[in-house]
Amino acid sequence: MKILLIHGPNLNMLGQRNTALYGSQTLAEINRLLQQRAGELGVEIAPFQSNSEGALVDFIQAQSPQAAGIIINPGALTHYGLSLRDALEDSRLPVIEVHLSNIYAREEWRARSVVTPVARGQICGLGWRGYIAALEFLVAELRKK
Repeated sequence: MKILLIHGPNLNMLGQRNTALYGSQTLAEINRLLQQRAGELGVEIAPFQSNSEGALVDFIQAQSPQAAGIIINPGALTHYGLSLRDALEDSRLPVIEVHLSNIYAREEWRARSVVTPVARGQICGLGWRGYIAALEFLVAELRKK
């Protein structure tokens, strides 16, 4: 079972950018932790990060036929990435939306997500552990089917 792990704009800067808000783990460290947990769960993850919405859409379109689900942190595209939202919906895969910070406790505009309506669920405010929670939940849901 393959899960797509998608990271949007600026997440390549984790560990350097606003560590008080986003934590000190780098994206490579988060991916490594998820690879380890995925191995324990007997699943494969395919990590991908881009600062470009088009590249994220291309990845989803190319990879979704071989995948069982998607975990995505859309970054700033959360609020306006309509082509990303459409690609997620068109994939027909279960999607879990993840945010390191609590987007509802920040600026008002951050609380609006164009991704949430096509996601199975959303996890926010748990830092890197939110990705682990998303992976465990998604795998459990997929195994029920």
